[in-house]
Amino acid sequence: MLVSQILKSKSDDAVVTSPPDMLISAAARMLSEKRIGTLVISKDGKTPNGILSERDIVRELGRQGAGCLTHTVESMMTTKLVTCGSDDRADQVLQKMTDGRFRHMPVLENGEMVGLISLGDVVKARLTELAMEKNALEGMIMGH
Repeated sequence: MLVSQILKSKSDDAVVTSPPDMLISAAARMLSEKRIGTLVISKDGKTPNGILSERDIVRELGRQGAGCLTHTVESMMTTKLVTCGSDDRADQVLQKMTDGRFRHMPVLENGEMVGLISLGDVVKARLTELAMEKNALEGMIMGH
């Protein structure tokens, strides 16, 4: 299955972005209100400059205490992004996420963000694919 197929299957394909100067407290509020785990940090809303997850915020709260809530997302975001393209295969993306120990990956086309896929999106797509393969094999065995 291709990343483009995963994006089409998502009920909401909008990527929630934040400018680099947003405060961590505002980012945490946005994550909570939208019930999402990650913000893509982008100066223009199209090109990802970084990514900030709930885990990043919790980790810094543990290190620095509540004072980190007044910092900007730029100070805490991951800047070494791993991205994929629409034509990448789900199993390749799953391997990158597993190896890198992260759960969200921006999807880029011509350097611009066209979506964001999560580990859950990829696992769901893979399970659907495996169920279809199983049904096809059972059909062949049964002679249907």
